[in-house]
Amino acid sequence: MKRLFIVVIVVLISSLTGCAAMIHSSGSRSETRPQTLYEARLIDAGDGTELSTESLAQRLAQTDVVVIGEYHGHQATHLLQSQIQAALYRQQPLQVLSMEQFNLDNQAAVDAYLNSETGETEMIEDSSAWDNYRASYRPLMEFARQHRLPVIAANAPAAVVRCVGRTGPDYLNRLSASDRKQFPDNPFMDTPAYRKKFTAAITGSHGAADATMRERMNNTYKAQLLRDNTMASRILAARDAHPDHQVIHTTGTFHSEEHLGTVAMLRQRAPEVSVAVISPVIWPADAEKPPLHENRNKGDFLYFIQPLPEEFLDKDREQKAMSARFRRPTKDTCQGDSP
Repeated sequence: MKRLFIVVIVVLISSLTGCAAMIHSSGSRSETRPQTLYEARLIDAGDGTELSTESLAQRLAQTDVVVIGEYHGHQATHLLQSQIQAALYRQQPLQVLSMEQFNLDNQAAVDAYLNSETGETEMIEDSSAWDNYRASYRPLMEFARQHRLPVIAANAPAAVVRCVGRTGPDYLNRLSASDRKQFPDNPFMDTPAYRKKFTAAITGSHGAADATMRERMNNTYKAQLLRDNTMASRILAARDAHPDHQVIHTTGTFHSEEHLGTVAMLRQRAPEVSVAVISPVIWPADAEKPPLHENRNKGDFLYFIQPLPEEFLDKDREQKAMSARFRRPTKDTCQGDSP
């Protein structure tokens, strides 16, 4: 039972960190449901008007950090991200791309590719790029490379995140001084609203937990906070390194929607920095109009998209697949942790 709970926790974290196409006229209310998985309806969360990517870019031209939340692997999300990146560049060519999808310990591999020192496959291998890099993130990287824009590997190292989730936040104290310097001061800073949201997501899927499970849930939450604080710190470091540049940050929507997670950490660490959040919302198949009212707090701007197909209908097959996907490798141990 405990093993199943651990699998559930890992799957939830994967989905929490994630895991558009032709957007029409600006200034009118959108009541047309996306017809394909490539389409999105981009809407101002404040007044409900539909926007084109160009009109959105005009509104955000002076914003310091633009955070584009995503459902990992959704075609509409990744097409829209690319369109927004290009539209913002036309408004403000001093631009930095920050990505959750690369970990900070792989920054050198990202830079080598941007500097034409390696090929794409070499970069994918050297940077431990996500499996869907070519389908989802290649357009963002290539736009940055072609326009000689910096790309920030913003996420915390995956091995450290796993070990914090497994053994607790004190794991950082076991790292060498040089490794510890990669992380920001107060790396587990949070907000009550984020903790409440995270706890609801976990307990809503698994129900009540005993003391041991609560400890594991808390460690998992700390691992999530390590990601958020690291990404916020990396974004702010990018602004220091590239003054007057606008930062576009791509991330799983749980890290940014409702202005929580990474966005809340940005505001706590640098309240003078302006941040805009663009969040995805699924348009239900049986809804005639976009569900704006109940979702408007998710971001400053929303984009409505079709749901992805269900991965599994057979729950037993789903459990077996998730167990296999997240099975702990024999040699995957933390300092002081036994296999």
